[in-house]
Amino acid sequence: MKPQQMNRAALGDIELEYEVRGEGEPVMLIHPGHFASWFVPLLDEPALTDCYRLVIYHRVGCVGSSRIAGPVSLTQHTTHCRLLMRHLGIDRAHVVGQSSSGNVALQLALDAPDAVHTLAILEPALYSVPSAQTSRAFVGTAIQLYRAGDKAAAIDTFLQGVCGPGYREVLDRVLPGSFEQSVADVDTFFEQELPALRQWSFTQEDARSITQPVLAVIGAKSKEIAPIWGERQQLLLDWLPNVEPFVLPDATHLLQIENPRGMAEGLAAFFARHSLSRASVDD
Repeated sequence: MKPQQMNRAALGDIELEYEVRGEGEPVMLIHPGHFASWFVPLLDEPALTDCYRLVIYHRVGCVGSSRIAGPVSLTQHTTHCRLLMRHLGIDRAHVVGQSSSGNVALQLALDAPDAVHTLAILEPALYSVPSAQTSRAFVGTAIQLYRAGDKAAAIDTFLQGVCGPGYREVLDRVLPGSFEQSVADVDTFFEQELPALRQWSFTQEDARSITQPVLAVIGAKSKEIAPIWGERQQLLLDWLPNVEPFVLPDATHLLQIENPRGMAEGLAAFFARHSLSRASVDD
């Protein structure tokens, strides 16, 4: 399962690869970290493509999009997303972010609230929960392996920690070559993404200012891997003023890679409950 030949958008000093699939209300799918193909399984799901205009793109430092030297903050990523939306003539969209890009989606709602109609936050990388330190020891091991030059082992260690030991068979079956692409983009992850996440702040006060409807998603099997996923979903449920939970059956942190139909149907139902067209009528 692969995306079609991707387009390129020149956005000032950067270029982003992107693809648009389907028709209807726009949905921005912001891929997690440097795992650039993780939303591809949703592109063939009629529950979404029959009613929504899905936009996937490669963030800077991933696949064929521009590389940026030095640090890249989450705010820079929100700026890139907003620039791409303007390039595509999208004023306001449903925004979906997974893992570290759940954080990017939350920051986008803070930076450009008028551009965000709804948020679907899929197992974000929030550090202000009890298990953030104790259950993340594997991240330190992955960093050590990366610094020692074993990039493949670094990614494998990280993905086993977040997705469980059986992740590789699923990735190779559903998204052939995605592991190898993650290894090719590994510098982006360890040199830019992880430092940006550690420097990012998201407080309860920040959360209270996000008034858009939010879907807080967790995989039904994720808490079997680590308690942190339940804690992170609960933080969103406790802090955000307009939020609802969604548990994706038969899925770990791989989520739509393991259960694309369930994810597509869950997202489509959420978007339908909070449609852009209905908001326009109400306005």
